[in-house]
Amino acid sequence: MDVKRVKDYIYWLYYQYLLVTCSYVLEPWEQSMFHTVTVTVLAMVLYTAYVFVPIHVRLALQFFSQIFGAQPESAV
Repeated sequence: MDVKRVKDYIYWLYYQYLLVTCSYVLEPWEQSMFHTVTVTVLAMVLYTAYVFVPIHVRLALQFFSQIFGAQPESAV
């Protein structure tokens, strides 16, 4: 892949992000605060999903397997 094309694509994505969030109208210090809060919230959401989603999926699978008549693991 061409490095210039990848670089231009990343710049284009960042520009789209600025347009969608309307953060291009903010002053530089406001932009940095906005980006910091956005990255912090995104990191917390990803961490929470990484920690808690597998537990909930496992519990949901156990629940539905009991409803649809599968034998418990201890009886097998």
